Amino acid sequence: MNRKCPVCNKPVEASSDNKADESNRLPFCSERCKLVDLGAWLEEEYKITSQVGSGQDEEAYEFA
Repeated sequence: MNRKCPVCNKPVEASSDNKADESNRLPFCSERCKLVDLGAWLEEEYKITSQVGSGQDEEAYEFA
């Protein structure tokens, strides 16, 4: 199964020889890309937003 790394877009190919190591790395092609992605989350470059529906308190969905 071929995938692309979400950080650098290199192909990430699943190999069957070392499943334990691979499971900690996928979907990234390297430890470096994994850490770059983690850094982006920690720097709040990625946001998970939700729509506030009618009748719900908007303040309950605010995060600092």
